[in-house]
Parts: sequence; C-alpha cells; structure tokens
Amino acid sequence: MSNQPSASPRTLTVAGTEVARIGLGTNRLSSTPENQQFLREASEAGIGMIDTAHVYSGGDSERAIGEALSPKPDGVLIATKGGYRGSGSPEALRAQIEQSLESLRTDVIDLFYLHRVDPETPLEESLGAIAEYREAGKIMGVGISAVSVEQVEAARKVVPVAAVQNHYNVADRDSDDVVDHCEENDIVFVPYYPLKGGGPPALAEVAAAHNASPEQIAIAWLLRRSPATLPIPGTLSIEHLRENLAALEIELTDDEFAALS
Repeated sequence: MSNQPSASPRTLTVAGTEVARIGLGTNRLSSTPENQQFLREASEAGIGMIDTAHVYSGGDSERAIGEALSPKPDGVLIATKGGYRGSGSPEALRAQIEQSLESLRTDVIDLFYLHRVDPETPLEESLGAIAEYREAGKIMGVGISAVSVEQVEAARKVVPVAAVQNHYNVADRDSDDVVDHCEENDIVFVPYYPLKGGGPPALAEVAAAHNASPEQIAIAWLLRRSPATLPIPGTLSIEHLRENLAALEIELTDDEFAALS
C-alpha cells in the first residue's frame, strides 16, 4: 500500500451543471438579511451546489435562496426536495413543486429529489408526478433520497436518476452498497450529515498530519471514497464554509484512507 497522496477530482457535473464536489446544506437557513448575505458570499467563495427542501425551516430555506440568488449566478445549482414523510402522493408533490418554483423564484428547478419514499404511495406514482415536470422543462434533473440499491433501480425504470442522497459519512457506512452502485451507474451520490457521528481514532492523527481539522479530513475521506460523492455539510458561517471548501485541497494517502476506513 502506498503512502503517496491520491488526487480526487474536484468537480462533478450534476444535472448539466459542473460544480465543486463540496456543496452546502441549508436545513437551518432562515430568510434574514444576514443569511441572504451569507448565501451570496457562499456563491462567491465557490460553492456550486446548494441543497434545500420544501420542509426546511417551514419553507423559509427555499425563500431565502430565492431572495438571495435570483437571478441565479452562473455555476450555481440549487437542489430541493418534496414528498417528505407521507406527502409523496402525486397531488401533494405537484403542489410542493409549484411552491418550490415560486419560493426559489425560478422557472426551472435544477435538481428535485423525492425526499422520502412514501409507504402509502407506489414509488412509480410519486416519481411519475416529478417526471411530468421534467418532461415539461420545469425540472432539469431528478433525484431520490434515503433509498436502497433496489429502490434506485426501481426509480430508474420511471425516470433518469441524476443523484441519490443518503445518510453517509466516515462513521456511518450503511450505504456503502449504494455509493458503489451510484459510481457504477454514473449517478452522483450526495452524503447528507457528512460530519455526524465523529469518526475512527485515526481521524485526529490524520488531521494533525495535514494541519487540518478532523471535519476537513472527514470530508476528504468522502471525496476519496468514490469519485461520485458530493457531500453537503451544513453551515451558516462563511468562515466555516471556506474551511469546508478547503478540504478539496486535501489528498489522503492510501494508508491514511485505509486507516480511516
């Protein structure tokens, strides 16, 4: 095993837009002047993919993004989600998509995820409603969240899947098979809660070797784990966001990656 660093690609193309492989989660974002300024600074700092959802902050997250980034800067991709916990019926999803279009102040949503598979609604019916908007040109790419490999394959029979978003990080590896499946099928894998749960004992040692924070190393591990990954750590601090982006410059050796894995 080599101690030479292994370079990971720094960008990915998601739903037709090339973006940095570290995005921004916005589940705590509210529509305040401070947060709107933060979003503009985040865009200027190099964040490409901004991830939100219909339910985040009671809809305030989408509204903040629409107010801050409309018209949307070049190179920025905004992903949102609908159909959370029991609201995956076609009627509910159509209403949520319309609300998201309005809140984001856009005619086209870059990437729209089915937030959760609704146990009361067949997956093909939920995705069928989203596919209608894709075919009408109001959604560019379609994603699914919190899914198994089998559900990814079921979804691909209904609509092309651009991205899969699952809970995954160096401490929680339950979606290893989904990561590999996405890589094999040219699907972007978006780990949410990429920093939750700490990590193995080697995390602090590797961080010290790179003069980096453990959080930066945890992100670097995700980038190295697969060229399909695009983690979306959440923050409301521009300084923290810049620290997250700096993880793009960290190249782990094979031994370091193995120790963390």
